[in-house]
Amino acid sequence: MGEATARTLEGRTAAPPPTRERAERPSADRGLLHRLRSPRHPRLWFEVLLIVLSYWTYSLVRNAVPEQRAAALRNADWIWQAEQSLHIAVERTVNQAVNSVTWLIVGMNYYYATLHFVLTIGVLVWLYRWHPGRYAAARLALFATTGVALLGYYLYPLAPPRLMEGLGFVDTVVVHHTWGSMASGNLADVSNQYAAMPSMHIGWSTWCGITIAMLTRAAWVRLLGVLYPVTTLVVIVSTANHFWLDAVGGLLCLAFGFALSCAWYRALPFRLARRVAVESA
Repeated sequence: MGEATARTLEGRTAAPPPTRERAERPSADRGLLHRLRSPRHPRLWFEVLLIVLSYWTYSLVRNAVPEQRAAALRNADWIWQAEQSLHIAVERTVNQAVNSVTWLIVGMNYYYATLHFVLTIGVLVWLYRWHPGRYAAARLALFATTGVALLGYYLYPLAPPRLMEGLGFVDTVVVHHTWGSMASGNLADVSNQYAAMPSMHIGWSTWCGITIAMLTRAAWVRLLGVLYPVTTLVVIVSTANHFWLDAVGGLLCLAFGFALSCAWYRALPFRLARRVAVESA
């Protein structure tokens, strides 16, 4: 019985051993994917170039979306009616009340025009310098938020409250002769006036606020991080640039951005290591 068993085993045709190329290719593919999904130390020249090109593309696409005035005003009327049904349609009251305080509304106009960009870039620089291991994941969340917002501008043109005639909304930039909105005054011709949904002022400011609150130790800085999107919400409503529901749209875009970043890096940006080893050349 032993000899028969031996002959049977010897008579089998042995499968050819896997070649080195076949054995290493899946491992190499998995290794490449692992490297792509692992936080790496950001390179300054690449990040500057990426941000400049991304903002240029964002502005180009946003302003190239067809300005469908009739549809945008029709959608704005639907939003206004929906908010009235929900008993949250207080934008006009807030707009008129704040507009009566000149110094306050002028300050809000400049807030609307500047902090949206300045503070977002500032947080990116802060992450790059002090939290390089979390930078790429946080940046992906921000970029994904902005990308899905562009889809919203295309699919759902929406006029801001200040462009709705006969409802008593005040265009505070025009009335007070400030440059607090790219879509008012002389700049209206080079900006899409019907890209109000979703609000990226809320999307970006909430991204900044969450990032600051989660990654700083000082309680007063965390408080400022929390107050920033709240203040921004008051500003966009007071200046009649957005409805409340535009802010909800911005938050939904941000949720998508964080979800995508978490899926790619397998953790939220704040749970990643603060620093990563510098890659060797």
